[in-house]
Amino acid sequence: MIVIVGPTASGKTGLSIKLAKVFGGEIISADSRQVYKQMDIGTAKASKKEMAGIPHHLLDVASPKKKFTVAQYRKLGIKALNAIFKKNKLPIVCGGTGFYVQALIDGIVMPEVKPDWKLRKDLEQKTVEELYQMIKKLDPRRAGNIDKKNPRRLIRAIEISITTKKPIPTIKMNPLPYPVLLLGAQKDPEKLKKDIEKRFYLWLKQGLLNEIKNLYKSGLSWKRIEEFGMHYRAFALYLQGKITREEAEKRSLKELWQYTKRQTTWFKRDQRIIWVKNYAEAKKLAKNFLAEY
Repeated sequence: MIVIVGPTASGKTGLSIKLAKVFGGEIISADSRQVYKQMDIGTAKASKKEMAGIPHHLLDVASPKKKFTVAQYRKLGIKALNAIFKKNKLPIVCGGTGFYVQALIDGIVMPEVKPDWKLRKDLEQKTVEELYQMIKKLDPRRAGNIDKKNPRRLIRAIEISITTKKPIPTIKMNPLPYPVLLLGAQKDPEKLKKDIEKRFYLWLKQGLLNEIKNLYKSGLSWKRIEEFGMHYRAFALYLQGKITREEAEKRSLKELWQYTKRQTTWFKRDQRIIWVKNYAEAKKLAKNFLAEY
């Protein structure tokens, strides 16, 4: 199997579709927001046209009203892998959520800890900065790779640390038995920054605000929408009249860039990843890898 990772707007999706067309593959998304229905524009889901007839798995598999866990992702990911192998097709995992990728290929899972609603209620009164400082004290390793602006993830990490009375363990269980080629989509930082901005304003033209309004109309609270982070959080605040449109745009771009830097840091730690700058490099590596096995 082939895995394509990298920061947002690095060209992963286009690369995965091109490789799938050449090598007879099907794509499994590894994106923690693309799993949700009704969230298409702000998660940069590939359109039917962009998919070019290539089957995509693990898109729109969860209701945004409910929290989707990494354990659920791994279960569905293995199911998708088995279905692809049965058709004698090549699975291509593609996404920027490093923890999903690790969970799937290395079998890294989080401890099953039941929600502590009283604790959550208390933690919800704190600012994201206060929450981040708490997890930093409880579990410095987890603090190093968590989305420090995402209150939902911060609260969950704190909950696990407090309940288990120890740092969140990294447990390797059932790594996949298949040979894996890990490719990283790479772009010059300045170009990446420009592409992020360009894509963000395209989202606005495509109707990002309407997408967020529709999430609210369908029964999601503003608080729940804010939990999705970045532009979802910023524009939810704007639609509630808490910040201006200009401030929402500024915050969105700033958070998107910070998220990209966190993704890059996460993936750079994995020495198995071979970084590629274009399709030709990726195709050559994939061809050699598949010939070997």
